[in-house]
Amino acid sequence: MIDIDIIRKNKELVKENIKKKFQEEKLPLVDEVEELDKKIRNLKQKGDTLRQERNQKSDQIGVLFREKKVEEANSLKENVVKINEELESIEKEEEELGIKIKEKMMLIPQIIDESVPIGKDDSENVEIEKFGEPFVPDYEIPHHADICANLNGIDKEAAGRTSGNGFYYLLGDIARLHEAMIAYARDFMINKGFTYCIPPFMIRSDVVTGVMSFKEMDAMMYKIEGEDLFLIGTSEHSMIGKFKGQLIDELELPIAMTSYSPCFRKEVGSHGIEERGLYRVHQFEKQEMVVLCKLEDSMDWYNKMWSYTVEFFRSLDVPVRTLECCSGDLADLKVKSCDVEAWSPRQQKYFEVGSCSTLGEAQARRLGIKMKTEKGNFYVATLNNTVVASPRGLIALIENNYQEDGSILIPKALQPYMGGKEKIEKK
Repeated sequence: MIDIDIIRKNKELVKENIKKKFQEEKLPLVDEVEELDKKIRNLKQKGDTLRQERNQKSDQIGVLFREKKVEEANSLKENVVKINEELESIEKEEEELGIKIKEKMMLIPQIIDESVPIGKDDSENVEIEKFGEPFVPDYEIPHHADICANLNGIDKEAAGRTSGNGFYYLLGDIARLHEAMIAYARDFMINKGFTYCIPPFMIRSDVVTGVMSFKEMDAMMYKIEGEDLFLIGTSEHSMIGKFKGQLIDELELPIAMTSYSPCFRKEVGSHGIEERGLYRVHQFEKQEMVVLCKLEDSMDWYNKMWSYTVEFFRSLDVPVRTLECCSGDLADLKVKSCDVEAWSPRQQKYFEVGSCSTLGEAQARRLGIKMKTEKGNFYVATLNNTVVASPRGLIALIENNYQEDGSILIPKALQPYMGGKEKIEKK
């Protein structure tokens, strides 16, 4: 949610930003918000004038009673009653208009960073840099589901019986490799100075609407029937929600946390759930990083955060690249975002394994998260980034370490988490 002052002072900037995001249908919202804001400010001014008049007359009533001017005092009392009734009506109208303006403000996208490339959708995202040399072996790499099945590491048929498409059982060394990646990611981020956290896996609706747009919410979140609770789609949701309504001393900033959680997603609009593989599923695990900082420090943190994900995958011998998200691919709360994509030697192309975003003050403004400074209280900036989401990270690891004999080499970084095992082979 943007600052209302931006609309008051430069509504054309807001409209131009909407056009850059190819959301022209939202342009009328800017004028509607401006008009509602004027009405609210006029009501506030009128209310302030009436309160001042009421206070003056209340003081006069006391004086008149002391002077035994009862009839005049009672007349003023009737006048004060009418002022109170008018104030009640004004305050009610203010509240109603306030709800309307908030609903419209929640739909207006955040002002994107000037460095964001302009494009309609993810097909116009821009490659920034490659890390590691993409390699294609001279032998065939099977589909990752077939590799796992050959190593007795997956059972999607049984998951279909218990849960349906989009779920899976991981077994044996493949399951262990999956958890090794998550554990290594945890320690990797702790060594970067981040505080480890395991958050709640369910959150209330006011937190959901504070951290994401309505469009994202409808496409992603599972609602718990009969309760005001949603299953999280990523731990960022509950990690940012942890600070809802809080006033943080600026000396405590930056707050850098790394969190583990399972994640649950409906994947609406994803063109169906792939039955065989693990790329797009309803349930997965993730190690996340979340930062709260001063707005002026947010871009430095943004660049550090995506570089940590690159470093993580390179330590597992997985080539990656970074991809700048264009304006039309940015969610409404995001200022700037980039994807980290891993190389697939089987498909001979890159695929997304993580995403880094800076959201400016948008989430903090929705959730009321401020920092206390000597100059006053100000909203903080929030950022989030994927360290690793498995099983997508697992797919990249398996394909890039697959051997011609059907085995998988275990990168040195993961061997301590696998009991010293150097290779996964068919038993």
